[in-house]
Amino acid sequence: MRRIIRLFAFFALALLGGRAAAAQRASAHAPLADAEPVRGWTILTDSEPEALAVIRAARAYDIDHLELSHEIVMDLADVRDERTRGLVNRLADSAHAAGIREVVVWDHALYDLDHYPARFRTGPGGTIDLDDPAFWTWLKQDYREMLDLVPDVDGIVLTFIETGARAERQHSRTLASPQEKLAAVVNAVADVVIGERHLNLYARTFAYTHEEYRNIIGAVDRFRPEVRLLMKETPHDFFLTHPNDLFAGTIARPTVIEFDATGEFNGQGQIASTWPEYVLGRAKDLLRRPHVIGYTARTDRYGATRIVGHPAEIDLYALKRVAEDPSVTPARVTDEFITATYGAAALPYVRRAFRNALDVVESSLYTLGTNVANHSRLDYDRYASSYARHVSGKWIDPPVAHVAHGVNRDLHYWRDVIDHIAPARAKEPKGAQWNEVPWVKDSGWVQPGERMDSATLATVMTEKRWGVAKARESLDAIEAGRPTLRPADYSELHALFERTLLTARLHAAVAGAYYGARVASRGPAFRTPFVERTMREGRAAIPVVANEIRTYAYPPPAGGQWNWAGDAETAMKYLDYPLR
Repeated sequence: MRRIIRLFAFFALALLGGRAAAAQRASAHAPLADAEPVRGWTILTDSEPEALAVIRAARAYDIDHLELSHEIVMDLADVRDERTRGLVNRLADSAHAAGIREVVVWDHALYDLDHYPARFRTGPGGTIDLDDPAFWTWLKQDYREMLDLVPDVDGIVLTFIETGARAERQHSRTLASPQEKLAAVVNAVADVVIGERHLNLYARTFAYTHEEYRNIIGAVDRFRPEVRLLMKETPHDFFLTHPNDLFAGTIARPTVIEFDATGEFNGQGQIASTWPEYVLGRAKDLLRRPHVIGYTARTDRYGATRIVGHPAEIDLYALKRVAEDPSVTPARVTDEFITATYGAAALPYVRRAFRNALDVVESSLYTLGTNVANHSRLDYDRYASSYARHVSGKWIDPPVAHVAHGVNRDLHYWRDVIDHIAPARAKEPKGAQWNEVPWVKDSGWVQPGERMDSATLATVMTEKRWGVAKARESLDAIEAGRPTLRPADYSELHALFERTLLTARLHAAVAGAYYGARVASRGPAFRTPFVERTMREGRAAIPVVANEIRTYAYPPPAGGQWNWAGDAETAMKYLDYPLR
């Protein structure tokens, strides 16, 4: 809270006019009107103290839209549970009391099939018969009853794809296309949420494939005109190397952009993610697109991982500042945040530490431009999605990335990277989601079998070691700035950047052992002195770094999705190849 107070004092004068306007329009909670910009945060954790800390901080950020999601409420049906309902209502009341105009809860429709009475599941394979008018009558009454349980909620964020009982797979003779089925569900919900209750409905979209995006757009065209959109900053999921979502802002509906400030795949706040340059790079494009009315940003990844009151709060601050001033620079955001949070004397040291965070994560949790961490966890071999579904080249034409990090080369995502780093098992027809990228196999960019070689190993190790050097540089900067920092701030920053260095070192060690062993497995001709040395050094380093992590005195907060210390045990499995 101390950090929020300092930040608020720093830019209070600049916000005076905005505050007055906000006070006039937010005298009582209500759904945001069409002309009102959306400045939102999304809380995932069901820890009430953590959520309340975020809500208390919202006033300094002019937040007028709060989403309650994931562990709090993933489906509106969750509010039938007394504990969930109580938490939602208390948080909504607290948010409104803190001046947040609109509180919305998450929902996914359709739910699992067994949520719906058997009398409606008369289609082939027990699917719902969407042609039965009684089903739609029942569905609407279900929503009325659920909304009655959370009377202070101002709207719904409705994910209508990748749901339990996927609407497009249900039975209908009259709804001929997947788009019509999806739209029928959204419009039925909208009839209650918008038509009867006069709340806001945000249809949340994302897709795994280009074809799914076409289906979604076709469905959106059929929505009631009042339905708004919520679209991720990136296609499909939140990867640092993905392009900005191509469709966001191109559809003639009010659209809110969803940002992941806590790094689901990028460290989850447990290692340094202080990268306003990354946030502004996306926001300056997305927030100025036609039809975009604002943003919402995730503030935690479960448990006690909130970034409010954490160095990564700079990413929330970056969004706030670019919404106020589209011309604001990363340097200005960095200097303002650090000066307000840590003091002017600490600025040169903390700034030097912060500026390496993006490079370190992109060279440790990523390999040659593609993410190889399973929701931030160390998982090179088993997580097949890293080699097809999550590859950024899926969304880029031509699929080429410039990899810096000491490599400084343009690399073809598939031919130069995935063909080599993907284990042979992941290249098999059912080894990964190759049906989502059929042109990759058709083009011959990814060949079957083991293709890891010494040249790729050398490139990977160049990147990993470069990341270690940058992580050490950041930690050195914090240590040099110790005399300028308050003891509590120094302890927090030192632990954060020390964990970041340990993470980078662990990834470098595992990469050497794992990729080196895969090259060596191809036979004597591949076991060059470089390959043998790299494999040997990696195997020697793994237990050393793993033990440092196991015994580390300042682990990250508990309860997050990524068990940071658990990577030490995972790393030990990479001492032997093939993995068992």
